[in-house]
Amino acid sequence: MNRYSKIQNPKYPQIPLDPSDIYLYTSQGDRYDTLATTVYGDSSLWWVISAANPNLDKDSLIPPLGSQVRVPDSSRMNEILLLFDKLNKVI
Repeated sequence: MNRYSKIQNPKYPQIPLDPSDIYLYTSQGDRYDTLATTVYGDSSLWWVISAANPNLDKDSLIPPLGSQVRVPDSSRMNEILLLFDKLNKVI
């Protein structure tokens, strides 16, 4: 269990655009958790990719096939996690 799964009804921050963001088009079998594993090495960070794409369905781990997905660069993870922690009063 990770720190994000312990929070009841978590609030996810808006993730500002950044020039380091990565953009990709989804293909068959892509899911936010598997993309998070590939990019961040941690499937529990699926919500980062989901929050970065407010235009896509929030009720599914599976982005629409062929959709463009913004993936915040891993170098921004400390900044993003701090936003999450503040929003959820973890710190």
